[in-house]
Amino acid sequence: MPVVVAIMVRRIKDKIYADAGKINLKLNDKIIVETEHGVEHGVVYEIVKDFIKGKDSLGKVLRKVADDDKRKLADNQRRNLRAQVTVSQKIREHKLDMKLTCVSYTFDRSKLFVYYTSEIRVDFRGLVKDLGHVLKTRIQMVQIGVRDESKMVGGIGTCGQVLCCKNFLKDFNSVTIDMAKEQNLSLNTSKLSGLCGRLMCCIAYENDTYKNIKKKLPELGSIVFAPEGKGKLVAIDCIKERVSVDFGDKFFKIFKIEQIKDADGNESK
Repeated sequence: MPVVVAIMVRRIKDKIYADAGKINLKLNDKIIVETEHGVEHGVVYEIVKDFIKGKDSLGKVLRKVADDDKRKLADNQRRNLRAQVTVSQKIREHKLDMKLTCVSYTFDRSKLFVYYTSEIRVDFRGLVKDLGHVLKTRIQMVQIGVRDESKMVGGIGTCGQVLCCKNFLKDFNSVTIDMAKEQNLSLNTSKLSGLCGRLMCCIAYENDTYKNIKKKLPELGSIVFAPEGKGKLVAIDCIKERVSVDFGDKFFKIFKIEQIKDADGNESK
């Protein structure tokens, strides 16, 4: 069985699989790989032990990035910037309702990927023909979503850190408003949304922890027994695993979860 690695390529970090052959690779190695789109530059992010070949073609790792490759990559980056200006200009000339995100040449410059967002279906056949004539390469248009756009462009989140999708996230997972409810977050979507306009990915990070802790406890508002006596469960701090109990007459006290029993006398697990 060949040694297969998963590789991130291009600005959007498309994931492909490639046969490493006899090349000894480790995570984060920068490599040159042959794919169905031509020769590309990528970064190893996973060594696949049990690879099952599907409908996608398997690429071939040619070599680790050498000094000559680094010089060509730097040149390609300059070409990307020039090509982006040209593509932006042509989009305006063709009066297309689309927003250009970025462009990216393959390593061998045999193809130029044009990433864009649009809320409608765009007929870009005339644009592709025009760009191919001007840039002298094959053009592939790729429509992406707003989350992918943020991943490619990057930015600073409300937490003050680089966006997770730009920094380390490999895949986007589903994020729902129910997760915010589970964590007692404000349901103001403007406060819960990231730069992409969708619910922030970080809402999902601790959701399982909140759910598992709440399974140990009676529901909010129910009567519980604490060391101080019988009271009403009014607040849960899942991070510190503590609860607040109201004993009446504005007398509240905080207890550890394991100190609480439900109305039937069962201890929290």
